[in-house]
Amino acid sequence: MMKSKADIEKLEKLLGQLQGLHAEISALARKSPNDALNPFKLKLINKVLDAGNEVLGDDYRPFDDFEKFESDDVPSNSDVTVVLGQYMEEAERYRSDNVKSTAGSWFYVVNGDASDVRAGPPSKIGRK
Repeated sequence: MMKSKADIEKLEKLLGQLQGLHAEISALARKSPNDALNPFKLKLINKVLDAGNEVLGDDYRPFDDFEKFESDDVPSNSDVTVVLGQYMEEAERYRSDNVKSTAGSWFYVVNGDASDVRAGPPSKIGRK
């Protein structure tokens, strides 16, 4: 459950970063799926995954036994694409579970009540 507008901001930032990285790495994976990711990109991706783990918590994290990529075991472009895609799916499920329709518009739910922060309609069916 979201407890503040800061939680909404963190989720929105995470969704944007995941979408951007996924698009970029997917393009690389189409050209060279087995090429290793360079250290700079890996550092950025791990930073976003750390934020994702914090925002999504245990209930929405896509993998119980995965937190981020190991710098010693450099992943391929296709590996990163798969993981980012799973994080995107779970981030959207979390967002979908935390929006509510009020007077024909969608708003984020904060502390169980609709906030004044507009949201898009849910795209995932939640577990709630």
